Amino acid sequence: MTNLRERIHPPLRGDEADQLYGFLDYHRATLQRKAAGLDAAGLAQTLQPSSMTLGGMLKHLAFVEDNWFSLFLHGHERAAPWRDVDWKADPDWDWHSAASDDPKALRALHDDAVVRSRELAAGVGLDTLSVRRLHGVDQPVTLRWIVLHMIEEYARHNGHADLIRESIDGVVGE
Repeated sequence: MTNLRERIHPPLRGDEADQLYGFLDYHRATLQRKAAGLDAAGLAQTLQPSSMTLGGMLKHLAFVEDNWFSLFLHGHERAAPWRDVDWKADPDWDWHSAASDDPKALRALHDDAVVRSRELAAGVGLDTLSVRRLHGVDQPVTLRWIVLHMIEEYARHNGHADLIRESIDGVVGE
């Protein structure tokens, strides 16, 4: 297992699981790199007209990790801090609440969620069906689908992270 902030290119060869997890870990590390070295003000900065922040992305993706690998795949109850949130009052609480969080705490929340996700996926076959069903179609999905969805989720938000980070201090690219 690699350091969470060490970005290693996905393997060019290997079995399907190695390549899927390689791409997911690459995108996880990319987000961490985009948020690295920023203080609370930097993590709370937006790029108009969006209200997205890098801190919000860290917290949102920590929630998404827990949601898919713990709650959805295995059917576990929500963990802290997610279980105590009134999601009906603020469906975007993960994004909004990050502005008042300590940068170290945000990074740790994301790191911990990634570690839990890796542990929850370890030894589970890619064809294993989720315990919960996908909204709207009332069907379980495979772990393969979850991993592919997570790659898509990180890739999309990493594009946002590129723009936000460049607007903060000019840091661009990889």
